[in-house]
Amino acid sequence: MSPLELVAATLGVIAVWLTVKQNIWCWPVGLVMVLMYSWIFFDIKLYSDMLLQVVYAVLQLYGWWQWTRGGGEHNGRQVSRLSASGLAGSVLIGALGSVALGYLMATHTDAASPWLDAALTAFSLVAQVWMAQKRLECWMLWIIVDVVFVGLFISKELYLTAALYALFTLLAVQGWRSWRRTPELAYA
Repeated sequence: MSPLELVAATLGVIAVWLTVKQNIWCWPVGLVMVLMYSWIFFDIKLYSDMLLQVVYAVLQLYGWWQWTRGGGEHNGRQVSRLSASGLAGSVLIGALGSVALGYLMATHTDAASPWLDAALTAFSLVAQVWMAQKRLECWMLWIIVDVVFVGLFISKELYLTAALYALFTLLAVQGWRSWRRTPELAYA
């Protein structure tokens, strides 16, 4: 466990907790955290995860904008549910991204877990976009992805990061419960 990993993990907990509370500060705190983790993952050759963190940095900015200026009235998003077609399309994009990235990582890099890492990366991106758009379903996908990440990080001896993702799982459960009680919850 490095000092960088400790700081990044702490910021990650703060960012997710702020997201559960629908606090706009989740985005800048999350931006700093993902930039730190991009370096950590590069260092241990989890390249898909490193790339994921770089994309997360862009998505942190997107989420920040969505929560402050997105939506029909341009005054920020409200929690909503995905339509059946939106859900199916997003899952298809995640699956195609998993296969494409997995193939690239397996054939062109020395990635440690190319297929699993790629699948987690692709579906994490789907979950992050849903979160930026305040879709309730983001939390269920985060629960699934985070549980699998815990196993991957334990296998790579990133015990603090595995613990962080276990905590993320618990926070995702809380996020699901909290956002599900939103009075204006509707299908979008």
